[in-house]
Amino acid sequence: MTVLEGARMERAERQQTSEFRLVIAGGGTGGHLFPGIAVARALKKRMGDAEVLFVVGRRRMETDILSRTGFEAVSIDVEGIKGRAWKKGLPVLFKLPKSILQSAAIIRRFSPSVALGVGGYSAGPFCTAAKWMGIPTAIHEQNSYPGLTNRLLSKIVDRIFISFEESRSFFKKREAILTGNPVRQELFLARPTRSEGDDDFTVLVVGGSQGAQAINRIFVDALHCLREGGRNIAVIHQTGTMDYERVVEDYRSRGLDGEISPFIADMATAYSRADMVVSRAGASTIFELAALAKPSILIPYPYATNRHQEINASALVRKGGAEMMLQEELNADRLADALTRYMDNRPALQEMGERARQIGRPDAAEAIVDRLTEMAV
Repeated sequence: MTVLEGARMERAERQQTSEFRLVIAGGGTGGHLFPGIAVARALKKRMGDAEVLFVVGRRRMETDILSRTGFEAVSIDVEGIKGRAWKKGLPVLFKLPKSILQSAAIIRRFSPSVALGVGGYSAGPFCTAAKWMGIPTAIHEQNSYPGLTNRLLSKIVDRIFISFEESRSFFKKREAILTGNPVRQELFLARPTRSEGDDDFTVLVVGGSQGAQAINRIFVDALHCLREGGRNIAVIHQTGTMDYERVVEDYRSRGLDGEISPFIADMATAYSRADMVVSRAGASTIFELAALAKPSILIPYPYATNRHQEINASALVRKGGAEMMLQEELNADRLADALTRYMDNRPALQEMGERARQIGRPDAAEAIVDRLTEMAV
């Protein structure tokens, strides 16, 4: 019996017992994992006996995030090749057969009903193996400009889900289903902690799950400018692990105050406390801001492929739900002036939040689960 025939027999047996098993493959950043986690939780809410397995690379950040969710995760040996010189890229290419074989072994053990790739390196070999073994496959593209893995996988998978309408043109030969980007439901659970009469202006600074050194530096400079001008704000600052100690020392040496963390696990509370968010413009962040009606100053990562974070940010800016500042044009004075302007005009801040809400798609995870369960029939 061939591997393909065996997989098909196991799938037929599973259908008879009405078991639904989903593999979510991808990672590398929180922006890839968080939408997958939202889909997994939406599936478990609908089908309590459904099983979910995450397949990721071997980065500690991936396992750290997933360890807090209660979902099982396994790792395969895979790395990214984009941006590497050929001498460093060749060893990565030589690992691909191994990662595909590892994926095939996982499929044999777990026997998934459907495989969903959410971007990132591990999605490539796993979805390739799943397609070869007769498992229905789908991908979800979070950003306006699709990543390399999803551009390649789009040629072989059965379904394509997109977050932004702007992505559709990259999948011209395939139907792409606009679902939006799934948002973690726990973000809606926290309640505002501000007491009546508390006029503190609280800013949440987050450069993505891994931080952003440029934003860290500019924001601390802007905070210093504000204090020199007699203006004080409360700060919740996620620095990323690599820049944490430097940022802490920067705050200390300038006599500044703030809640500084390398990674914020409880983003629900952080968002609920924030009057405004200063952030990169990854897709997950954009849809979280929209879902929570949070006004923001967005500083897109300038080296993102085809500057796609600028396109992401534009979706909010066009609605009046955010202000965008390009990193190459930004300085501490400009950021401090913008924060002061919003601090002094709370009605404008509230309107910005309500406008941001207009692009939100709170049912994105449920829409993807609808399609995935259809594929397994």
